[in-house]
Amino acid sequence: MTLIQTTAALPAAPDYVRILPEIVLSIFGMAIMLLDPLIDERRGQRLLGGVALAGSLVAVVATLFQAQQQFWGSGFWDMVKVDAFSIFFHFVVAAVLLLVILSSYEYMEVQQIRAGEYYGLLLFGAVGMDLMSSAVELVLIFIALEISSISTYILAGFRRRSAISTESSVKYFLLGSFATAFFLYGVALIFGATGSTSIPRISAALTEYISGGGGPLLAYLGIALMFVGLGFKVAAAPFHIWTPDVYEGAPSPVVGFMSTAPKAAVFAVLLRIMFQIEAPGRIWLIWIAAALSMTLGNIAALVQDNVKRLLAYSSIAHAGYLLVAFASLPENGIPAAMFYTASYAAMNVGAFAVVGHFASAGERYVTLEDYSGLGRRSPVLAAILTIFLLSLIGIPITGGFFAKFYVFSAALQANLVGLAIIAVVNSAVAAYYYLRLMVVMYMREPRDESPVPAIPSRLGIALGLSLAATIYLGILPGRILEYAARSVALLR
Repeated sequence: MTLIQTTAALPAAPDYVRILPEIVLSIFGMAIMLLDPLIDERRGQRLLGGVALAGSLVAVVATLFQAQQQFWGSGFWDMVKVDAFSIFFHFVVAAVLLLVILSSYEYMEVQQIRAGEYYGLLLFGAVGMDLMSSAVELVLIFIALEISSISTYILAGFRRRSAISTESSVKYFLLGSFATAFFLYGVALIFGATGSTSIPRISAALTEYISGGGGPLLAYLGIALMFVGLGFKVAAAPFHIWTPDVYEGAPSPVVGFMSTAPKAAVFAVLLRIMFQIEAPGRIWLIWIAAALSMTLGNIAALVQDNVKRLLAYSSIAHAGYLLVAFASLPENGIPAAMFYTASYAAMNVGAFAVVGHFASAGERYVTLEDYSGLGRRSPVLAAILTIFLLSLIGIPITGGFFAKFYVFSAALQANLVGLAIIAVVNSAVAAYYYLRLMVVMYMREPRDESPVPAIPSRLGIALGLSLAATIYLGILPGRILEYAARSVALLR
């Protein structure tokens, strides 16, 4: 009898397919850690990078295999759920990982950083992000969040010879620990109020309470505390204080990674929670965070002279635009948020890849004045960065244009006119500091006539893929939006 019960309790074979990308990334990550001590540092840079690149490619294939509808559904005792929604974010995370690994080859050599732990942490961080995208159980979300966070805490301080990099890692770790405590306390309160940590069961319990004319205050307080914890991870105001210092000190490819992939995963969690768990006042909570993020992020970015800090405050503002879509849930807001996530990932990874290449050893060239005359010194690099900046502004034929258009449209259709006006005004303000960088590149005399290093092949592939995705989403957004709209219908 015991053997029969044990066998019945084992996960079914399809369950393992439902976490196939996570299994693939874990295997390649462990392979890197095992190989690292066995090979010398010079050979390790390329060999271990190649293993990581292979892992990201296999993760993309695993995601496509997982997309077959026969594998859709809940697994591991209803803790994970594979559907069109989770597959979308799995693909975004895998694509970002692929681009970051490609853009890291040259960076690691120039900065003389040992490769093994770096690539391993990238893969392990992606494991946590994938789990967050498909988890429907709050304890599993917490574990996945910690897997992702611990990797990024370490990666932020990977330029060990730089004091500012170490400082960024410590700040990120300390503030991130506080944010995690808020999230975990929120989970505890929700469990105390509803007796469950499963999102569907919590939703059913709260719906029953609300239909009865009331609801447990503990549950609503728990949701607010969870929002605080997740708001920190996506750099939404007023939980954004860590962002500029961490972005300035962390390696540029790592910033490209942590500003896109973890945010995509956390937004996936937020979408599930806010869409499935209905709580009074949640829209106003999101409304205030969105308005603060857009306004504070853009105003602070206006006075920045460091390009990485400028893009850090820009990322805070973009978190605000995404929260506008959250406030517009569900039918129009979720597709808009998903499209925005994909567009922002493409253009921001590309922008930080350019910044990392131009910064040179020790990341010496990161101020606006360092970019003076870049259009003359390296026309190709300047043109690539210009396209990403135009997309961040929201200029037509770039993904950023349709991303903002659909978010603002969703807000208007949800009668959030005031929030839409704030978003449009902030978009106009943001154009100033992006255009300011373009003016410096094309209309200022070079401070240093030394040539910018040629773009190596792997970085060129990463930039080409980012450009292609940015322009594709700006010209043919229909397929992505249709997929996102279908995933909303299947999300409940």
